[in-house]
Amino acid sequence: MKELLNEAMDIAREAGQLVLEYQRSGFAVEIKPDQSPVTIADRKAEELIIKRLNRSFPEDAILGEEHGRHEGRSGKEWVIDPIDGTRSFVRGVPLFGTMIALMEGERSILGVVYIPALDEMVGAAKGTGCLWNGNPARVSTVNRLDQALAVTSQIRGIHRLGIQNQFNEFLMQVGMFRTWGDCYGYVMVATGRADICFDTAAHLWDMAPVCPIIEEAGGRFTALSGEATVYANNGLATNGLLHEEALRYLRTDTGLETE
Repeated sequence: MKELLNEAMDIAREAGQLVLEYQRSGFAVEIKPDQSPVTIADRKAEELIIKRLNRSFPEDAILGEEHGRHEGRSGKEWVIDPIDGTRSFVRGVPLFGTMIALMEGERSILGVVYIPALDEMVGAAKGTGCLWNGNPARVSTVNRLDQALAVTSQIRGIHRLGIQNQFNEFLMQVGMFRTWGDCYGYVMVATGRADICFDTAAHLWDMAPVCPIIEEAGGRFTALSGEATVYANNGLATNGLLHEEALRYLRTDTGLETE
């Protein structure tokens, strides 16, 4: 698993640096049918990751946000998001990241998040612990909501999920709330700099890399329903100590993917 993790981190770093080159040199932005932006940086970085994975793990399947699924024969599947936080990337915000996960059945057993603009790498595989720029990473020990830092990508989905009243109460209870979101929010939790991160709208490629990272750092990851799955279109990561209390305000049974 350590060898797999090292290879995944190396691939994420190469792809992330390619993305950073595009951000510095300029690019055109297209709008996908779901109204989310996509750029040549997304596509070229994903092509690079697929090429590297195919070379190193030719029997494994690959699922990419931009290029879909490439079938495999091993029973394992790599899940990749070349730019998590494309909206941030487009605006020049440095908190976007390159994400890679390895699935075995329905379990995410490896996850990598690389933030190229900050040169921060967080990665974990089952049983290896979590690494932050090569050093062990641990979640915080904050055990009171009124002392916690909670982060999210955006709050529009709160209305869609019908938990506005609970969320308003959550804001009144939590010590600090910020929207340092996308994958960087989960990096913050895994490294002890934030205590709670949640997303109200996500895909498998957003959540699969996060789960092993948070768990190997000593935290807990679930859907907003409380179910331990990466197949919901939402997610909650905490230091573990605050998970049930966060769920008390943010829990919803809406939004499990059916595909």
